[in-house]
Amino acid sequence: MSEFDDIARLFRPLAFGAPEALNLQDDAAVIPSRPGYDLVVTKDAIVGGVHFLPGDTPADIARKLLRVNLSDLAAKAAEPYAVFLAVAWPADIGEGARETFAAGLAEDLQMFGLVLLGGDTVSTPGPLTASLTALGWVEAGRMVRRATARPGDRLFVSGTIGGGGLGLQAAQGGLSELSSSDRLRLMKRYRLPEPRLDLRAALLAHATASADVSDGFLADAGHIGEASGVGLEVGLERLPLSPPVRAWLGAQPDQAAARVWLASAGDDYEVVCAARPEAAAALAQAGFSEIGRVVEGEGVSATFHGQSVDVRRKGWTHT
Repeated sequence: MSEFDDIARLFRPLAFGAPEALNLQDDAAVIPSRPGYDLVVTKDAIVGGVHFLPGDTPADIARKLLRVNLSDLAAKAAEPYAVFLAVAWPADIGEGARETFAAGLAEDLQMFGLVLLGGDTVSTPGPLTASLTALGWVEAGRMVRRATARPGDRLFVSGTIGGGGLGLQAAQGGLSELSSSDRLRLMKRYRLPEPRLDLRAALLAHATASADVSDGFLADAGHIGEASGVGLEVGLERLPLSPPVRAWLGAQPDQAAARVWLASAGDDYEVVCAARPEAAAALAQAGFSEIGRVVEGEGVSATFHGQSVDVRRKGWTHT
């Protein structure tokens, strides 16, 4: 089938009748203004063999693509609104796989209350590659930036850390020492992250700066420090961990090094934020753990029970 047949059959239904999508029959969408709000725009891409594995289903690939973008909006305290999609199909992705990809995307668009406003489909000799642009609304001037942390702030992280990185290992056939239920739970964390859209109110009320945890907690916290011109001190004994991650950690001979690995592994899609000390109780109630502080200086330093720890590797990079 032609590119335009694919768009009409697979993706036009995902506009869900939104008038601004123009039925996906034009080269652009028309987005009306929303008085009193800023439009937040983010874009992430995923590539086969880098962001997902050969055995991952097309539906899960599409859902992960959407969710990693929504994670960026979550960290900015934005309300998700709509998406644009671009997909480069390799020759081995046939009609059935494309239908499965579209079905997975449709499932999550409906779950998160979003519409598809447009995009592009092309062919490629390389691996499956897909890019998604996500749009969200936030009250004018209230988007939570990376560059606004201040010395004296405390550092917080939502949920738990390390499950995404271990989930990748489990999906690659590793972690045989863990129970099958723990491995399945970790693989789900890797393949289908949960964007922390539930944290929007807490971030708007209390965060002075924030970022999503995609490349690794230490790396993404470091992005806040670099953008804000401040240093960060992290206590790795405070790292919040899920039961499967604790089971893995209990078997590691070097606890400090293992915690550094967990804090730099990536794929957790939680939110790291800075906030004033008096916000600690409210953020704890919202599901955040206090893990460090913002100080004068630069860079990220870490300790484990008061002892300095080497954190030269802070997370994933593509270079």
